[in-house]
Amino acid sequence: MTTDTTTRDPGVPERAHGYRPARTLPLRVELVRQVKRRRTLVMGAVLALLPFVLVAAFAIGGEPGSGGGEGGQRVNLMDTATASAANFAATTLFVSAGFLLVIPVALFFGDTVASEANWSSLRYLLAAPVPRARLLWSKLAVAFGLSLAAMLLLPLVALGVGAVAYGWGPLEIPTGGALPAGTAVQRLLLIVAFVFVSQLVTAGLAFWLSTKTDNPLGAVGGAVFLTIVGNVLDAVTALGDWRDFLPAHWQFAWADAIQTQPEWGGMIQGASVSVAYAVVLFALAFRGFARKDVVS
Repeated sequence: MTTDTTTRDPGVPERAHGYRPARTLPLRVELVRQVKRRRTLVMGAVLALLPFVLVAAFAIGGEPGSGGGEGGQRVNLMDTATASAANFAATTLFVSAGFLLVIPVALFFGDTVASEANWSSLRYLLAAPVPRARLLWSKLAVAFGLSLAAMLLLPLVALGVGAVAYGWGPLEIPTGGALPAGTAVQRLLLIVAFVFVSQLVTAGLAFWLSTKTDNPLGAVGGAVFLTIVGNVLDAVTALGDWRDFLPAHWQFAWADAIQTQPEWGGMIQGASVSVAYAVVLFALAFRGFARKDVVS
């Protein structure tokens, strides 16, 4: 007969047989839950309808840039909106990147944890037990996926609608020249990637606020409000070089990619600023939630 001499530290709780922290709250389950929510479906419908609204606006108001500059010269991206599907998709991103695309990012990141607290289900998830870090990582991964899907949905629908309404062709550059359709699509994908990265600050703000409040509207609204404040500060030219540290200062740097010889400097600086802010904000969210007294 053998005697088990193994001793267990009384300060460490005994793990239940078969319990695997990494298998709690599977991504598939969380993704299905979030996709089926009404706010996800409504946001997807709004983004998908925007290209149709723009086509209708151009049909009612006439071809953009018909007045143009001197001699009818096209002077900005909006003036070339109806030149081709690629131009229409680029214009759609131009009119939506400053504010509209901020909303789904703030919604998917700001609603994720706060909504569980608002429903009084957060404490039951943690009692399941789902480790706090695991819960945040699962919700963060799903929020990233839904936000990226929203970023891709808009230009893809715009390309399809633009192809039907204005035909498939090269992307006309307002300053002169054109990009072949295949090259234009590649550049548009790079632009979507940059817009997604530039929105990481809003994502970080929303996610951090979501871990601090039980009110999902407060987290979403707070992130949108602070993003707007950043845009206002960027408009204050008296700040000079200090504006280089504002993510909003670089949000339209992607326009440099729509050139025959693209410039990447502004996009690299903008992406670096956004990632730096986002890393700090996500770290604050994890640190604060690990110590939070969850009662909801």
